[in-house]
Amino acid sequence: MARKAIVTGVGHYAPPKRVTNADLEKMVDTNDEWIVSRTGIRERRALDPELGCSYMAARATEMIMKDTGLDPAEIDLIIFATVTPDTVFPSASCRLQAEIGASNAWCFDLSGACSGFVYALDTGARYIESGRYKKVLVIGADKMTSILDMKDRNTCILFGDAAGAVLLEPGEEDEEYGVIDAVLRSDGNGGEHLYMMGGGSLHPATHETVEKKMHYIYQDGRTVFKFAVTKMADISAEILERNQLTGKDVKFFIPHQANLRIIDAAARRMGLDESQVVVNIDRYGNTTAATIPLALSEVYHDDKLQKGDNIVIAAFGAGFTWGGLLLRWAI
Repeated sequence: MARKAIVTGVGHYAPPKRVTNADLEKMVDTNDEWIVSRTGIRERRALDPELGCSYMAARATEMIMKDTGLDPAEIDLIIFATVTPDTVFPSASCRLQAEIGASNAWCFDLSGACSGFVYALDTGARYIESGRYKKVLVIGADKMTSILDMKDRNTCILFGDAAGAVLLEPGEEDEEYGVIDAVLRSDGNGGEHLYMMGGGSLHPATHETVEKKMHYIYQDGRTVFKFAVTKMADISAEILERNQLTGKDVKFFIPHQANLRIIDAAARRMGLDESQVVVNIDRYGNTTAATIPLALSEVYHDDKLQKGDNIVIAAFGAGFTWGGLLLRWAI
């Protein structure tokens, strides 16, 4: 049996600045009751405008180094899931590599939007399972405030900034811990419902693209919600069925934190009770690729995980992209 990839360290970072619903009431036509009832969000974090996404990733990685004694020179590979890199190039992963001193690592960014971390975690696990690498750092981080139109009440209430990180290493031979299984999906036909049109090769930055607000996120909320409810629930149930598990076998379900109603629908489909579902959307909002590792790190640092616990993670995002993963805790 091939060695599985186990999580040996986990860290997170959220900027200290809080943006509450009351703060947003002063900017756009909205109110706290409306936001909470429809999304579950009460506040979100905002990174200093002078700092980039890789700054948050470095702070999350430093938590891992402090907890585990990891020497960054030992890292073989960095996979950085983000849709808000500091620059188009060099990549956010290269910037992170330089900042933390991971001189022996090669690195790349992965663009999977809100599903980015699920994609990246499974990708990192396959590199470990191949036997080629022993230490893979997987990052999920986004500075969503950098692409938000703060006058658009449909999107500015939803998103925040944060980062999460995990360290993957080989487990012991024949042990059934680590990344057990993953189901990953994409449907490019959904691209018209959630996107940012400006800044790429199709619409490079011009006065016109700026004036048309093409460098901000656009979301058809109703359509995205409909797809997300179905796909998140389906993929979560599928990952259990594929591994002959039921909701009773799950210690924690860590879903992408986009909307509390989407989370509740997926949990019901899996037969979970409230104590099994990790929710922090009220404190951070939707931090895109960071939501799942941020929540995982908080659960771990709150001493709520034990070796052998089954964790199911699931996400849905722009693309459309979605995926589910079964992780058996090893530390």
